[in-house]
Amino acid sequence: MPISEDRLVEKVEAVVARYDALTARLSDAQAFSDPAECAKMAKERSGYEEIIAQYAVLQSLKVQMGEAEALRRDPAIEADLRELAEGECSALLLQRDAVAAQIQTLLIPPDPMSDRNLFMEIRAGTGGEESALFAGDLFRMYTKYAEIHRWKTEIIDAAETGIGGFREIILALAGKGAYRALKYESGVHRVQRVPQTEANGRIHTSTVTVAVLPEAEEVDVQIDQKDLRIDTFCASGPGGQSVNTTYSAVRITHVPSGIVVSCQDERSQLKNRGKAMRVLRARLLQAEQEKQEARRAKARKSQVGTGDRSEKIRTYNFKENRVTDHRINLSLYQLDRTLEGELTPLLDALIADADAKKWAEGL
Repeated sequence: MPISEDRLVEKVEAVVARYDALTARLSDAQAFSDPAECAKMAKERSGYEEIIAQYAVLQSLKVQMGEAEALRRDPAIEADLRELAEGECSALLLQRDAVAAQIQTLLIPPDPMSDRNLFMEIRAGTGGEESALFAGDLFRMYTKYAEIHRWKTEIIDAAETGIGGFREIILALAGKGAYRALKYESGVHRVQRVPQTEANGRIHTSTVTVAVLPEAEEVDVQIDQKDLRIDTFCASGPGGQSVNTTYSAVRITHVPSGIVVSCQDERSQLKNRGKAMRVLRARLLQAEQEKQEARRAKARKSQVGTGDRSEKIRTYNFKENRVTDHRINLSLYQLDRTLEGELTPLLDALIADADAKKWAEGL
């Protein structure tokens, strides 16, 4: 959503003022002696450089547009030159709008979690076996999307149904921009289709819940070992001859919050414990983020972009080959391609909508 030129200029001028202040401060070696503070200020300053550079490009384009417009309006020039000037005006206008849009995006404060890896939890909801089958479809959809971007995928835990479905599966995704791209996938995903087991050809509606959690670092979440209850048990399902013979599966309960995490994907109890702790940290971080967001929402008396998992966010209609995201009222008639991992049109639209809301809130 483009903003007014006056507002864009106002924001850029504030950035230039801050950039100049940081430059002056960093050039004064006697102003401070803390190397960490110096590095922090230098990093902040470097973050403004692209905005300022793009703004210089924008200003240059405006000058060129003025010159081309003056030439186009000059009654003394020949018709063919006037036509060339009109074409140049159109081309410069497109360039100006593209650069202005880029500056607008750069001005949005980055989410500190954007470059984090993530955990994705996919769980069957209403709909019995059909819901579990669709959970498998979503798992494969996100895995294919990750493959397109060359991200690393790792199954943390899975409860299979035996015919290609999952009651629950937890997936780790690692790669540049993974959390930024997928953060808005949290919510209830609804599928409308004829189940494989339906003899009369009736369309059924089932749901699957998806949760996307940024991977937490140890500095983000401090866990007191005394707050943990750790149980071990025999793994079930695929896994080789060690299944049901050794206590390799791990269940960790964080007593203060009541959060429970299980992992049995590895044959090693130690590896399962390590994976479970990673998921636990991510869930605790998410719980804290939700508390902070709730406090902010209460302060501004509106709830924006919470990713509440209780809300239906998307419908996948197989009969119409349609996928609809209800948050942004976007329908695409390419469900087959979406399930093959072509999620970019949906994800880009969600990010653009979230950015527009940040501008509406005054950033």
